[in-house]
Amino acid sequence: MLKMEHVYKTFFPGTINEKKALVDLNLELEDGDFVTMIGGNGAGKSTTLNAVAGVWPVDKGRILIDGIDVTHQPEHKRARYIGRVFQDPMLGTAGGMMIEENLDIASRRGEFPGLRWSMSEEKHEKFYRMLKELDLGLEDRMTSKVGVLSGGQRQALTLLMATLRKPKLLLLDEHTAALDPKTAEKVLGLTRTIVERDALTTLMITHNMRDALRFGNRLIMMHEGRILIDVRGGEKQKLTIRDLLAMFEKASGGEGDVSDKMLLG
Repeated sequence: MLKMEHVYKTFFPGTINEKKALVDLNLELEDGDFVTMIGGNGAGKSTTLNAVAGVWPVDKGRILIDGIDVTHQPEHKRARYIGRVFQDPMLGTAGGMMIEENLDIASRRGEFPGLRWSMSEEKHEKFYRMLKELDLGLEDRMTSKVGVLSGGQRQALTLLMATLRKPKLLLLDEHTAALDPKTAEKVLGLTRTIVERDALTTLMITHNMRDALRFGNRLIMMHEGRILIDVRGGEKQKLTIRDLLAMFEKASGGEGDVSDKMLLG
């Protein structure tokens, strides 16, 4: 479903601030894979997601989604294949618009944009049912502005919007990091339900190793722009946090710094 072949990305090349963010990155996700990705700050996690989403061009390599080469496609054209939820709950929704208006926009992702706004009874009922499944009371507030929602409610809505059209690929960039633990657990539960129900191919970044172990069928650990560890299935299910830290130490050759280990722990 997703294939990244020999991808390189360097920021500020030739300057004192040069940063090799991705170095000969090769990654392939199969249909239905739910992959959690961990690593310290600067490991290349968000850079990988941004490369896939087309936020900026890569220096070298190819990116394919569902067999289609999107390497040189701009971000707005890749949106037809990708659903994305950001770390900041304020992103991904229009705060000045109503809940049902946001959902309607999401339902037309990838279509040719028009100027006419309409909300059929059938569509209204569909959105009502979807919101009710979130169990957050949003189905009774469909005409409320999104800007008045709590961070958790807004992130749950963003998740619903990102998956409304059943994207080829779902990208989750630390989408619970800004939430309190109770709300984060709620959103993670919704994530699992939606991903498993719709068999969505998903790449989820997290700094929480427990979440990385609890969720998904596959775990990837990055360090300095490379994939150090890639475990899946039964092997992943048996791992503990202590195991992961030991694997990180071995794979990085002992070069992982203290902050990396603290973040991974």
